[in-house]
Parts: sequence; structure tokens; C-alpha cells
Amino acid sequence: MVLGSLLINQHPLLFKNERLPWRHGPRDAGYPFSRRKMIIRPRTTSSNSSTAEADNVGLGRSSLVLNKGIAEFYDESSGVWENIWGDHMHHGFYDDDSSVSLSDHRLAQIRMIEEALRFASVPSGEENTSDGKIPKRIVDVGCGIGGSSRYLARKYGAECRGITLSPVQAERATALALSQGLSDKVSFQVADALEQPFPDEQFDLVWSMESGEHMPNKLKFVNELVRVVAPGGTIIIVTWCHRDLAEGEDSLQPWEKGLLDKICKAYFLPSWCSAADYVKLLQSLSLDDIRRADWTQYVAPFWPAVLQSAFTWKGLTSLLRSGFKTIKGALVMPLMIEGFKKGVIKFSIITCRKPK
Repeated sequence: MVLGSLLINQHPLLFKNERLPWRHGPRDAGYPFSRRKMIIRPRTTSSNSSTAEADNVGLGRSSLVLNKGIAEFYDESSGVWENIWGDHMHHGFYDDDSSVSLSDHRLAQIRMIEEALRFASVPSGEENTSDGKIPKRIVDVGCGIGGSSRYLARKYGAECRGITLSPVQAERATALALSQGLSDKVSFQVADALEQPFPDEQFDLVWSMESGEHMPNKLKFVNELVRVVAPGGTIIIVTWCHRDLAEGEDSLQPWEKGLLDKICKAYFLPSWCSAADYVKLLQSLSLDDIRRADWTQYVAPFWPAVLQSAFTWKGLTSLLRSGFKTIKGALVMPLMIEGFKKGVIKFSIITCRKPK
């Protein structure tokens, strides 16, 4: 129980219940995969980002080293996550009646997908609308073990391609697709989101659910999303950001930077940017219907719930078996909660369309 004691001591208000305002509106057994050596192609990093923070790899890491760290982190931790939380590796979207039961949290993760689609005016039915068309070709950028890919493929009858830096995630995502009868609709591969292995204008929907925070070059990341989306297609970015800078501010305060740097070290993140930075990048590329929203209050129960799940016997034993990187990530969870509570970390959605 040493791990549990360390987690509690880092945040005394950890399990305080949050009450949130209302907004609109199976896991498969086993985790049998081999650990293969990952090969990542070297790449160059553009220096034309609209913000200095968004363009540099945090804490002096090279892009190659960062990618390797991200891959190894998810190679280690994905099995733990699936074992406890299922196949959706992202926040849930909560209303004010949400409980802390695991089943409700999993439903909240599905709601997050639906709310993101609704916000971007992607049709929820089977017919195109004046606001958008049913996506039939989708790319899931930073796909994890393929939860969003499989959900979207089932919902729309679409073909979905998922990319991840983690060979373990790609293998598990493929196995789950096969077991769920979706191998003809979805496929997964190891690839860099900054050098996507797809032709131009390939997809009706470009989906990035909590992967943007790992991108060391936000300009190149956004450029790739824009490159692969078809004319009239939709881009959805759901990501952690730091707060927008106030008028007259050149940067975050030193204590805010210090907090984010500690999180970066544990989760293999480069320097953070704001939602406003994303909007500026999209505006510079002449995208249509650019929208953004702060959904921080709607994800507030998530991190305390994840941390609480680590106190179960299943959670503790899974963590201890997973490896040092996963344990280190668990110990930093209270800092994520602190960042959200103090307004430094924002959970943002940014969407747009490519002109026809």
C-alpha cells in the first residue's frame, strides 16, 4: 500500500465530490501481446510555429527521444488501463448526476465521443444534414487501443484508420477489432502523427482525441490534419491545453510552468500550448467554421476517479506489474488534479472544416 499512501499524501482533497452543471443533452478478456522493438523514422521539426512554446520539445528532449518515450509509456500502461477502464483511453463527459461507479465512467467516455461529434456538427443519424455529412472515411490520430475507431466505424458504417506510436497498442487494437467483427472496417498501424502515412485529402473526419498534447510541433501536427482531410471534411481536436494568456501576458507564471514541467516529465509531453494557439494556427491555414470550447468543468470527476481506481487491489497489483513509467505517471495524477483546480490546465475542444 506504499503507492496508495504516496498518492494520497500528494493531494489531501483528492476525493472531494464535484457537482457539475448539465450540458446538452466490454471489455475483452486477456491482453496477450509480445513486446517488439519499435522503429521510428527520424524526422525534422519545422521552426515556423505561431508560438515558441508550441514549437519546441519540452525539457530538452529531441523529437526521436520523445517519441520513443511516448511509445514505451503506452506499451507499459495500456494493459493496466484496459484492465480497469476498458478500451477508451480518454476523459469522460459528465453531468451533475454522475456517480463515481466504474460503469458510469465508461458511459461518460462514450458520451465524450458523442458530445465531440455534436459540437462539430457531425450528423448523428444516417443521413447528411445541412451542417455536415456522414463520414465514411475516418482517421483516428493517436488511436490508443482503438476504442474511438471501433465506435465510429460501428456508428457510421465507416472505414477507419488508426495510428499510434505504440506497437503494443496497434497490436491490441487490431486484436480487438478482429474479436468484434470489425477487421474489415478498421485497421491500425504504428506511425507518427507528424508524418502520417496517408495520401492528401483522404478522410471525411479527422479525429484527434487527447493526442495533441504529445505533439512537439503543433504547427506540423495541424498541417498534417489539414493535409489528410478531404475538402468539406471535419477536423476534431480534443486536447489538454494550458490556460489562455491574458492581455499583456507573454507567458505563464513561473509556478504554472513548474507544475506543467513536472507533468511533462511523467507523461512524455512537450511544452504545452493554449486553445487560442490552436485557433490561430487554424486561422492561418484558412479553415472554415473554427470553433472552440472549454470543457474543463465537464471532465472534473475523471482524474479523481482514475486515481481512486488505483486504490483497489486490482489497480495496485496491475500498477506494480506494469513498470516504472506507469507508476511514475500514477504518482503525477494529483498534479493533474491540481492543475485543473487552479485553472492552469484546460480541457479543450477545437473543431473546423476544410473549405470545399
